[in-house]
Amino acid sequence: MTDRAVVTGIGVAAPNGLGPTAYWRALMGGRCGIRRVTRFDASPYRCTLAGEIEDFEASRHIQDNRLLTQTDHITQMSLVAADWALRQAGLRREELSAAEMGVATAAAGGGYEFGQRELAKLHKQDPGYLSTYESFAWFNAASTGQSTIRQGMRGPGTVLVGEQAGGLDAIGQARRQLRDGSRAMLTGGVDSALSPWSWAAHEAAGSMSRSSDPRWAYLPFDERANGYVPGEGGAIMVLENAQTAARRPGVRIYGEVAGYASTFDSARPDQPSGLRRAIETALGDAGMAAADVDVVFADAAGRPDPDRTEAEAIAGVFGPCGVPVTAPKTMTGRLCAGGACLDVAAALLAMYWSAIPPTVNVRAPVPDYELDLVLDTPRHTPVRAALVLARGIGGFNSAIVVREYR
Repeated sequence: MTDRAVVTGIGVAAPNGLGPTAYWRALMGGRCGIRRVTRFDASPYRCTLAGEIEDFEASRHIQDNRLLTQTDHITQMSLVAADWALRQAGLRREELSAAEMGVATAAAGGGYEFGQRELAKLHKQDPGYLSTYESFAWFNAASTGQSTIRQGMRGPGTVLVGEQAGGLDAIGQARRQLRDGSRAMLTGGVDSALSPWSWAAHEAAGSMSRSSDPRWAYLPFDERANGYVPGEGGAIMVLENAQTAARRPGVRIYGEVAGYASTFDSARPDQPSGLRRAIETALGDAGMAAADVDVVFADAAGRPDPDRTEAEAIAGVFGPCGVPVTAPKTMTGRLCAGGACLDVAAALLAMYWSAIPPTVNVRAPVPDYELDLVLDTPRHTPVRAALVLARGIGGFNSAIVVREYR
């Protein structure tokens, strides 16, 4: 009990739903949040689709005018998601000392939007706004520093940058802090690629889908795979020491973070896949066998080569079609550091509701991948343990195992 980490609160901000209930209903209904970009004029770009959150108004949730005027859309969303998670967990300040509560979050592309906004203000010589350099530093610390200030937390604070894999790394770091003596951690990530500056960086990488139809744009593991669709959003969670959570009456425990691992791809072709090593190490950390996992939430790059690499890693560990595989991010796009955190939230909700969300729009899965993809409709079945995978640009691999708490 003393070194087990459980999730007691979830705050979700996704292109197809705000809050865990709305998000889960959207997943079960196959509702896609990918649409034409409206945040900025995307017509000069080759890629025009994104997973964009439309119905979030920060002023409904944040009363501090300084936060509203000196932060951007995604920073505000991160702070609100943190508030939602803490409220759902029912953590009260008097239950824990300030030093026993900390924050570990992930960031990647969201700083582009904030930096671009602040650069525009700087050009106007407005002394009330931060410099470009300060804006990036402020964004990366926003979900950590502002949450700790607003919630009275004075424990460890960490921001990790590992692109898509960073979201899992943040949860792994939070779990490590609990084992080092903290009793509650705010963790996860909310991120965004929806600004011209960030968009140009994604296009330069050459991996974005150029389809103008959301039904054909993001098709991981499909014979027609042509790239990914970026987006915004993510999930913030409250991770608690199991002993602390068990003492609080009425607390809801979504599940336990049982295993975590991160690896880096080797430059040597004769070395085993870094993703496969991450899977095997995370299972070993959880003390579980491959047969104990009921579903895999795939990274789902949406491009033939990385899709094949991931499929080979999954089939190598679980056997051909040996475990259900899903990629609900086909409804939201890839959300940088927020995407893997959102998959962890989906995995916890899958355990709670005994159902596996579908991978939408994929109609022609590559047979050679030998994956048991959950397509079109949810698969209603008990889910006692789930594996979540994530990869970041540059060779980062991370894996987390979540399971029912007993």
